[in-house]
Amino acid sequence: MHPSIEDYALIGDHQTAALVGRDGSIDWLCLPRFDSAACFAKLLGDEENGHWRIAPKEAKGAKGADVCTRRAYRTDSLVLDTEWETEDGTVRVTDLMPQRDRAPDVVRIVEGLKGRVTMRSTLRLRFDYGSIVPWMRKSDGHRVAVAGPDSVWLRSEPEVRTWGKDFGTHSEFEVAEGERVAFVLTWHPSHEPRPARVDPYEALAESVSDWQAWVARCRYDGPHRDAVVRSLITLKALTYAPSGGIVAAPTTSLPEEIGGVRNWDYRHCWLRDSTLTLGALLACGYQEEAAAWRDWLLRAVAGDPAELQIMYSLAGERRIPEFELAWLPGFRGLAPVRIGNDAVRQSQLDVYGEVIDSLSLAQHAGLPAKPHVWRLRQALMDFLWSAWREPDEGLWEVRGPRRHFVHSKVMAWVAADRTVRSLEENPGLSGDVDRWRAMRDEVHREVCERGYDPERNTFTQSYGSRELDAALLLIPRLGFLPPDDPRVIGTVDAVRAELTRDGLVRRYDSDPTAIDGLPGNEGSFVVCSFWLADALHLTGRTKEALALFERLVSLRNDVGLLAEEYDPVAGHQLGNFPQAFSHIGLVGTALTLFDGEGDRGGAGGSEEEGAG
Repeated sequence: MHPSIEDYALIGDHQTAALVGRDGSIDWLCLPRFDSAACFAKLLGDEENGHWRIAPKEAKGAKGADVCTRRAYRTDSLVLDTEWETEDGTVRVTDLMPQRDRAPDVVRIVEGLKGRVTMRSTLRLRFDYGSIVPWMRKSDGHRVAVAGPDSVWLRSEPEVRTWGKDFGTHSEFEVAEGERVAFVLTWHPSHEPRPARVDPYEALAESVSDWQAWVARCRYDGPHRDAVVRSLITLKALTYAPSGGIVAAPTTSLPEEIGGVRNWDYRHCWLRDSTLTLGALLACGYQEEAAAWRDWLLRAVAGDPAELQIMYSLAGERRIPEFELAWLPGFRGLAPVRIGNDAVRQSQLDVYGEVIDSLSLAQHAGLPAKPHVWRLRQALMDFLWSAWREPDEGLWEVRGPRRHFVHSKVMAWVAADRTVRSLEENPGLSGDVDRWRAMRDEVHREVCERGYDPERNTFTQSYGSRELDAALLLIPRLGFLPPDDPRVIGTVDAVRAELTRDGLVRRYDSDPTAIDGLPGNEGSFVVCSFWLADALHLTGRTKEALALFERLVSLRNDVGLLAEEYDPVAGHQLGNFPQAFSHIGLVGTALTLFDGEGDRGGAGGSEEEGAG
């Protein structure tokens, strides 16, 4: 039986990540980067598309051989312990990816805890998303797999016997109480020499120590600190260390609806996440990570403002062509499997507001100044001066016709508002404050006139429509209107009435006759439910906000991870996993509810970078 999305745990090395199932199988791993082709793609196919399972031998009468008895991350780390209790004893498999020096490694340590257990390792390497079976050979006690540009080395300590069968590499061994067997799988370009070996036991000790030292920097000390810390660890794990970019998720094509076609590649970096990510990192004390993300943002958006994209690849690459992999049947047979994302070509005007809000927030928080930032902000505002009047695809990347989305206009207001604040608070900056103040007022007036339905007392998804949008919940957080404004309260109530299912929030009405031009539906969007909790708190309904937050925390899987969406009827997570946006939402709402400092979504703040 195919696992559910929530059956997986995450390990990673800050450049890529793997998903490990409850059955001890690594079913997804892209090497050497998050967006590289997978060498284990069982997640989107079957065992023949690549996986690596280490578990007790499946023998008649053995209890717990198929699914582990329990699993957990070691305290404040991304090191995963999975345990099985069998008739013969108890065994633990510890999985990690140590921070790499030159090459990525997967370390798996098997340790006997009680009795004597027979273990089996089955490794099926399949390069290029499960389509290429590599040539295997032995070399100096190692198994070496080579195909095209990829080479993988497998070794064990102490060495265990391996054999080839059915295009896989197998081994069988026993561990008694107190005994350990370690496996290390190392990737490198096939044309380069084998990288230096890592000591698996030193790697384990260093990984635990490094993660715990990182977590010790966290300033949050309120309720649900364990959930906040796990979310921060997940965000760190989704960070591409060489550039500072944060991927939306380490996976592609996990379905937003069982039986639907809403399967997308999320192994890229979205500008829409920027302000919320910065706010969460800064509020929790992670200045270095926030600065790295800000610097990635500056490099990515450099260039003609008219060509600003909604997303970029890990190092800021702009080309992310979308295509389908016909040989992969998809998660539980739910095709298509998509690589790349055509939404990169969309026009989403909200990203200008998100970039400018992020840069204002970074300066307000005291991140090291960059002398060219103000010139960049001026260039973005010069483009937005006329562009804000145009329709776009909106932040949800709908593949229907362009519209005048209210959230896009609100974010244009945010861009003007933050620019006006900067000029008012910093006389040394050059800029036409009257021009941007006039734009701010015009956008605000138009949104209140054309994006508001007075009969229903709610803002709408787009001008002249009756549909709603969960992004409207951000209006008070962004400062567009105060929380006690009757229009804000009416909008929050309307979203609760029309977009919630079993108490959780959908992004919008996904009826294809409405806006997105796609068949089927989707689950409740996790971050939108956190936005609802924020809005309830801001509008004076803190008791309801706390109850919703408690429920959302309970939706995490057994190791504290959240996918993009959740099906409240079936009780399963949906969409790409784990999802950065969901974990950003958890951290942000915890700060809003418990940290006593309210809005983290962006404040104008001071500019100390000079007139440039």
